[in-house]
Amino acid sequence: MNGGTRIAYILKQKGVRHLFTLSGGHVGPIYVEAEKAGIQVIDVRHEATAVFAADAEARLSGIPGIAVVTAGPGVTNTITALKNAQLAQSPVILFGGATATLLRNRGALQDIDQISILKSVVKKCIQTKRVKDLAPAVEEAFRIALSGVPGPVFIECPVDLLYPEGTVREWYGAKNEPGKSLASRLTHWYINRHVNRLFAGATSAVSPNPDSPHQTAMRSSDIRTTLAELRRAHRPVMVVGSGALSQPGLAGDLARSVELLGIPVWLSGMARGLLGRGHPLHHLHARKKALREADLILLAGVACDFRLDYGRHLNRKARIIALHRDASDLRKNMPRTALSARVDPAEFLIQLAAEDIVTRDLSPWKKQLSAWQEDRELDIQKMADEKMTGINPVSLFHVMEELLPEEAVLIADGGDFAATASYTLKPRKPLRWLDPGVYGTLGVGGGFALGASLHDREDEVWIIYGDGSAAYSLAEMDIFVKHGLKVCAVIGNNASWEQIARDQRTMLGASTAVDLRYSDYHLLGKAFGAEGERVDDLEGFRQAVIRARQQMQVGTPYIINAIIGRSDFRKGSISM
Repeated sequence: MNGGTRIAYILKQKGVRHLFTLSGGHVGPIYVEAEKAGIQVIDVRHEATAVFAADAEARLSGIPGIAVVTAGPGVTNTITALKNAQLAQSPVILFGGATATLLRNRGALQDIDQISILKSVVKKCIQTKRVKDLAPAVEEAFRIALSGVPGPVFIECPVDLLYPEGTVREWYGAKNEPGKSLASRLTHWYINRHVNRLFAGATSAVSPNPDSPHQTAMRSSDIRTTLAELRRAHRPVMVVGSGALSQPGLAGDLARSVELLGIPVWLSGMARGLLGRGHPLHHLHARKKALREADLILLAGVACDFRLDYGRHLNRKARIIALHRDASDLRKNMPRTALSARVDPAEFLIQLAAEDIVTRDLSPWKKQLSAWQEDRELDIQKMADEKMTGINPVSLFHVMEELLPEEAVLIADGGDFAATASYTLKPRKPLRWLDPGVYGTLGVGGGFALGASLHDREDEVWIIYGDGSAAYSLAEMDIFVKHGLKVCAVIGNNASWEQIARDQRTMLGASTAVDLRYSDYHLLGKAFGAEGERVDDLEGFRQAVIRARQQMQVGTPYIINAIIGRSDFRKGSISM
């Protein structure tokens, strides 16, 4: 049993189905032994993709996603993806290789102080020093990743803890043959003693600890307070965000509870699709107006960050109920609240809906909200009808919305094009929308699509790429082809970093660094064995979507390179 075997055994016992990696000599035993244990090992083309894929699978399954990368640049290539997982509160465990314990700080290959670099982007860094530490480190990482506010954990695994003892002794012995001098004999003795310590206790059995169920400190008085506020309200609204989906297994119960509460709701992030498509309680538009007119605002898993204009969208006279696992998100830019509860929002709303709910007649309020919704839809339709050079992006998404299947998973990776999709595409079910979250990270597309597709291979996964963001992960088409995954990338190609360019041209009078080319991205997909095409008009796009779905059914990924026009739909969208 080597160190990789001990790690793989615990991962298997924890229910891990996939391990994402980019191969490296420092960490080879982990992914080799994982495969032997029955865990599917998926190798990718960039270390960030491995973490993004683990992040996506964690969000959809509730089990921490697993990524394994080699030492030095392998670890540092994951930093952005780890920070994204941290801010999205996603449980990910990253195993990073490290130089041999006896060669630290001696100029070994890829030897850097990884712990200092990663401390600020994970919940905890765990540094293993003996083989017997490996299994407990994995156990601790699972507990920390899932407890309280979920998030990523890093485990540093030196190479001499992972390979078989005989191999490690040969490595050290080959460089330190005992000589006749006292210094040589002392050196040989010291090295042997060090290796003996590394493997002391390594033959003991590995016993996984059962996971304890998550529980929050929910108070009955908070439930009573919320019920009382609901009974008094004439204009209540609820906003449900990603923080309410920390336990994806509760998504169905959460959806039923939101229905039972019966108040108008806006859904964001991972909560998109919670009520399905076209539910009468769900509003897609006019959230700012509603929040400024509401007399009761219930925020479930939502922080008052830039997306709520730092709390300025909220009516200061409204009664506010805030529910979140994260204490800092409960306080962030928050006006005075009627209730601020550090709980799991889903658990709280499920318990709340189990009580006897009595609300006032909300029909006048709901009628007003529906009128605002309809007005905004009319505005969007007018924008969709505008003629322009290239495909109108709003019209494109109207066609896509019409043709998407019930089981479609939507991945948003981009600025202007992906954000436009959020106004028009409607996830059909819970857990069918993935975006980076508050960090706004470009480059999540390939990894998120990989994790989502492997989570359920029957689902069609659609990546909404801007032509700028596509370049970060289009090489992962190679991996989609390798595993026959149902993935289609729709690239909105207007030869521009448009979200930045639109306002930069207006405010700064220059197109410096924002212009791209109308590149043939679909040919890159074909080079990897995928299929795809360029489309220049709306009917061409419609037919491309149909062909993409046909190809996905036989396991061939697809790229639709859609030449779109430059629209003012999201004018003034640069966030501060």
